[in-house]
Amino acid sequence: MAVDTAHRVRDHYPTRLDQPTEPITRAEPTVWGREPDGPLTGADLRTMAGAGYLVRPDTLDPIWLAPLQDELARISTVADAGDPRIIRERTGGIRSVFQPHLFSEVIAEVISLDTVLPVARQILGSDVYIHQARINVMPGFTGGGFYWHSDFETWHAEDGMPAMRAVSCSIALTENFPYNGSLMVMPGSHEVFYPCVGATPANNHESSLIRQEAGVPDRNTLTAAAERFGIDQVTGPAGTALWFDSNLMHGSGSNITPFPRSNIFLVFNSVENRLSEPFAASRPRPEYLAARDMRRVGN
Repeated sequence: MAVDTAHRVRDHYPTRLDQPTEPITRAEPTVWGREPDGPLTGADLRTMAGAGYLVRPDTLDPIWLAPLQDELARISTVADAGDPRIIRERTGGIRSVFQPHLFSEVIAEVISLDTVLPVARQILGSDVYIHQARINVMPGFTGGGFYWHSDFETWHAEDGMPAMRAVSCSIALTENFPYNGSLMVMPGSHEVFYPCVGATPANNHESSLIRQEAGVPDRNTLTAAAERFGIDQVTGPAGTALWFDSNLMHGSGSNITPFPRSNIFLVFNSVENRLSEPFAASRPRPEYLAARDMRRVGN
């Protein structure tokens, strides 16, 4: 079912403003489901609600890893240089591949695994659809980092996502060490929305996917957030999944080691959280960045 994007809903999280303003306390719960609704235990749900993230080892059985790594290599080889879904580093190497589940049946199968889809439904307390999917590639020596940001800020400002009822699942395809650009998060920061200063440039996605500048908190804000919440670094072997709330502040450094870091990144949005018009951009981003087709995943 295609979504009519003409409607407008109330903006609870104004951002991309002319001048700094106070942080906004989150209005929605982080966890919408209950323990009987899925595979997560009560302790898991409390961790997700409190920290804004949850690490799930062995989300992918080892039998999946070689085929998925082969698929990543194949996609990198056959990628059309003119395909906007293929995001390249300024040095020329591939940085991200969007909609990889449309490139690969193997990757598409991951979405519906019993260790993935039921978790998304349980956290969000509803049927879900894929808002965005990508593979992040961080090769050895040249992989660029991702600056501190809240995904929800961008999805709200540029995609029209009204509420914080989306969750990300980042599944490691290679081991995430402390030294090869593994993700850093500020636990608990998902409870606070930090409005950003500065209007959204036209066609911002054409540059922000390489280096994000609009929608990024200033250094004083990030310093205060880090002092309040601290910073955790998420590591683990291939097959480990990191589930994290849409508003969790996170980022990663560049990879100057010889060891690559690649992850499948799936964003599940509740079917009850339909996108509206962008709240701080002149027009919606392309479908491969923000799906407006809300066909639910699975049966």
